[in-house]
Amino acid sequence: MIRYILVVGILLPQSLAHPGFFTSIGQMTDLIHTEKDLVTSLKDYIKAEEDKLEQIKKWAEKLDRLTSTATKDPEGFVGHPVNAFKLMKRLNTEWSELENLVLKDMSDGFISNLTIQRQYFPNDEDQVGAAKALLRLQDTYNLDTDTISKGDLPGVKHKSFLTVEDCFELGKVAYTEADYYHTELWMEQALRQLDEGEVSPIDKVSVLDYLSYAVYQQGDLDKALLLTKKLLELDPEHQRANGNLKYFEYIMAKEKDANKSSSDDQSDQKTTLKKKGAAVDYLPERQKYEMLCRGEGIKMTPRRQKKLFCRYHDGNRNPKFILAPAKQEDEWDKPRIIRFHDIISDAEIEIVKDLAKPRLRRATISNPITGDLETVHYRISKSAWLSGYENPVVSRINMRIQDLTGLDVSTAEELQVANYGVGGQYEPHFDFARKDEPDAFKELGTGNRIATWLFYMSDVLAGGATVFPEVGASVWPKKGTAVFWYNLFASGEGDYSTRHAACPVLVGNKWVSNKWLHERGQEFRRPCTLSELE
Repeated sequence: MIRYILVVGILLPQSLAHPGFFTSIGQMTDLIHTEKDLVTSLKDYIKAEEDKLEQIKKWAEKLDRLTSTATKDPEGFVGHPVNAFKLMKRLNTEWSELENLVLKDMSDGFISNLTIQRQYFPNDEDQVGAAKALLRLQDTYNLDTDTISKGDLPGVKHKSFLTVEDCFELGKVAYTEADYYHTELWMEQALRQLDEGEVSPIDKVSVLDYLSYAVYQQGDLDKALLLTKKLLELDPEHQRANGNLKYFEYIMAKEKDANKSSSDDQSDQKTTLKKKGAAVDYLPERQKYEMLCRGEGIKMTPRRQKKLFCRYHDGNRNPKFILAPAKQEDEWDKPRIIRFHDIISDAEIEIVKDLAKPRLRRATISNPITGDLETVHYRISKSAWLSGYENPVVSRINMRIQDLTGLDVSTAEELQVANYGVGGQYEPHFDFARKDEPDAFKELGTGNRIATWLFYMSDVLAGGATVFPEVGASVWPKKGTAVFWYNLFASGEGDYSTRHAACPVLVGNKWVSNKWLHERGQEFRRPCTLSELE
């Protein structure tokens, strides 16, 4: 068992330093190895228990034969001096040895290993975060609960199913968040799987208890009453259901009386409940954003499409690209978004990922009021920053960006590497500081973020697009490519059409790295114009 404990010491200190497993698929892979080690340790424990039981079984069989013979002629048996001696020895010594064997705890090694590893396990925040990610994917990609429960997702390699317990847990997470819309969907899925005969420790009474209240909270009183009655058929003594039944019947009777006594012009005074459906959203462009994530609502017309081209780009006669020019593709016209193909090699990607992995931390945003960095629910990823001086590959990548954009990278921020988590996303945002955020980059002293360069360091099986809701554009991840756009007009004014988002990753692992280039140092590389919108 010692070797398992040593394995833990090798694998897990990094995980201890980086909580929030659900925000990074890359770091979640460490948990797979951790669980594999635990399974190995568990199998060793089972083998030890089986060996122990085999020894006890042999003892029992031997003593069964011996006592069977002895009980047929007790006097004759103990009349033999050897048998008499062995009987004394067995009862005085050997039965004590057997007792010690039975009492021997074979689980010490496994429990010790489990105890050490448990301190590095995901916590409640991770479990809830992963559950919310499933709900987010459900909404963004218009997936029904049955599709998710059966694991019928596009591009999956390892199909997996949700049990009644899993569906019930998702419903409970939604319920805790007062998200009764998703509570109803997942409790109905749990109930459906129970009706189909799935064996589960979760019973229909528990499911109906949550379901009936979630339905009531959404304003469907008739259905809530029906579900409550169904619950009481299964458990007539259910205290809460009996109380709810009386309350629901009281409300319905009150509404019926009000409808009879009220005239049409008084109908607005009668009791009303919340409208059924998803909660009111804080994100105004939610619908456009999610449509673009699904590849819908893209506003590129055939006429505009004809003006988009592919070309070879030599970086304005840069010696590095004259003989081997970069491959450029126009992704969008306004704002102009350019994709560079085969611009970062697989070897370079692996080096960047290896440098970033030990430093990955939960991604943050700058609070526009306080200026403090804080984690937020709408950015689910982990990130790390790499400086050019620490590795020649990072330095080479930085210079490549400078050569191809013509912008000075000496005033740019360090290369940020990001790995997205379960349903990882970054909802619509601006990369540049708006006029109401004058101090956003004050400490850097390099002005606003003039442009964004974004490397895609992995292919994504499903989801994970970069979308621009203001203009209806979707850019899909492709390993080894990069996209570039200006956040500011040449006048220095912000281009609000560059508001963009990273769509939730439905299936796969998304790695990106980006370089934010700043205004300082670009005065002669991108001169200011007289028009604010140029």
